[in-house]
Amino acid sequence: MHLTQIPGLYIAVSDLGGKGVFTSSAITKGDLIEICPLIILSAVDTSLIHKTKLHDYYFVWDDKQKTSAIALGFGSIYNHSPNPNAEFNVDHSEEYIRFSALKNIMAGEEIKTKYLSSDDPEYKLWF
Repeated sequence: MHLTQIPGLYIAVSDLGGKGVFTSSAITKGDLIEICPLIILSAVDTSLIHKTKLHDYYFVWDDKQKTSAIALGFGSIYNHSPNPNAEFNVDHSEEYIRFSALKNIMAGEEIKTKYLSSDDPEYKLWF
């Protein structure tokens, strides 16, 4: 799988802190935003990532094997929101993450996704 992005994606300072992914043109609900190839990290590399700045940008790949992944493109930069305007789906066999619009997204708006795997309000994110 190769990197695929819609035109107009850009990185800017986010109101949520740090950087985020934004769009310069409107995106329609259901549209593909980006397909991001992944770099899969071994359990050893994953244990080391916690000591680096990359800790803020990785995805859990296989919880049982303690492996992780770094998304190429903008994939590791989308910010979390409890009210996301985008979702992501992971393809383990092809090793990519696909981001698509959950609702219409206006030009200039930050694209945010929900990283929680639980809807339990007591479940806390580490960041």
